Amino acid sequence: MSLELRDPEGSGAHAFSRSGDRAAQSAHAATETEPVVLLHGQPGDRSDWDLVLPRLPGTVGALAWDRPGYGANHRPAGSIEDNARWLLDSLDQAGIERAVLAGHSYGGGVALAAAALAPERVRGLVLVASVGPHCLTPLDELLALPVAGPALSLTAWSLLPWLARKGLDHNRSDTHTAPEYWQLLAGVHHEHGQVWRSFLVEQRALLRELGSWTDKLAQIRVPALILADPADKVVPISTAYALRDGLPEARLELVEGGGHHLPRRVPDVVAARIGAFVDSLE
Repeated sequence: MSLELRDPEGSGAHAFSRSGDRAAQSAHAATETEPVVLLHGQPGDRSDWDLVLPRLPGTVGALAWDRPGYGANHRPAGSIEDNARWLLDSLDQAGIERAVLAGHSYGGGVALAAAALAPERVRGLVLVASVGPHCLTPLDELLALPVAGPALSLTAWSLLPWLARKGLDHNRSDTHTAPEYWQLLAGVHHEHGQVWRSFLVEQRALLRELGSWTDKLAQIRVPALILADPADKVVPISTAYALRDGLPEARLELVEGGGHHLPRRVPDVVAARIGAFVDSLE
């Protein structure tokens, strides 16, 4: 059964039917499904969830949206709060009163901010390798500096994706065996601007704002599932434990073998955990 669809402006959204077929629109889930909005990390786009979406159970009406500054979303990148308010506006445009918000990495911070701003709109949270307390490192600070930040961001998110795409084109016959990081880098793009600029804007916002949102964790009284791999090299496992302890209605489930990119590396596990969480809300 396909989803009933209305496209929120600027979301660049994809929706899936129960069978996993893609529709080139965004969505209001049919009444018998639970709306779940999937939020990608930094950088990234909705395709980060492509392996998860077709594996979700039929009870989940999943929507994958490009955040501002990425993919097909024409809105410029902004702060965590800007993202949260865009998300709430997109729910309005899609005709969704309440939804489960599932955020990967930076997208988890957006989900937390939306829940703090409008808890009545959030039925539950799934935080996948999410940013949170204690996640910032000296590298994060370096990436936000006035001179070093733009230089590193330009190199990492403009030059390297171009080289990765060239590498995959050159080895087209063996693309399926290419290293995972090649495939991740090759997929980095933005149809309305430069990914490195979006990354830089968000990186500076992360350092400036994250503490103010994590200070509000105790106020976010919605059911929350935290998924994390102890071997994550980007967001330390201590962040997952801090989110569990700070959110009043949270539980932590450890996932091995996915590192930081759980939606791409262990999509079966992520889909199963999201489905079980949604079922538990009923």
